[in-house]
Amino acid sequence: MNNKIIRLSLGCGKVDLGPDWKSFDASDYPHLTGRSITSLPYADNSVDIIYSSHTIEYFDREEVKDLLLEWKRVLRSGGILRLAVPNFKIMAELYCSGRYTLESFVGPLYGRMKSDGKIIYHKTVYDFNSLKNLLIENGFKNIKCWDWRNVDHGKYYDCSQAYLPKMDKENGVLISLNVEANK
Repeated sequence: MNNKIIRLSLGCGKVDLGPDWKSFDASDYPHLTGRSITSLPYADNSVDIIYSSHTIEYFDREEVKDLLLEWKRVLRSGGILRLAVPNFKIMAELYCSGRYTLESFVGPLYGRMKSDGKIIYHKTVYDFNSLKNLLIENGFKNIKCWDWRNVDHGKYYDCSQAYLPKMDKENGVLISLNVEANK
């Protein structure tokens, strides 16, 4: 029996979480195991953890359901789905407080980037309740926030560590909503 833990980093872009992770992204980077995050080459119930940082917002609210079903298919019972998305509630509060201008949030809200030769944008936003409800609707449980400082991949910078002011992890406000759930 194979007891090796299978960890997937989905929609990882240029972020390489190291040799313990299998990385998938539509772009082309040397560390990638594969290019599709919508059809994974793993058997049902075979993956221990899926991590996806600032990816699911590129799918609209209907498209993301199929994505989550595929990810749930490969997760083993009790497996962890760990997500990070832009935190709409926090950004709205910061904007309404007058501390930041709209320009501070255009990138996190719209996410313009090149992927697989085309320009893509975020199609939706989430707050904790909307993401929690989406996960519940798709059969996930034990939904809670996670802290990037307390996970093994937290030593690698990605958008789960997005702060305003930028990179001020001591005094700034985290604008990423980091949520995990179990299958």
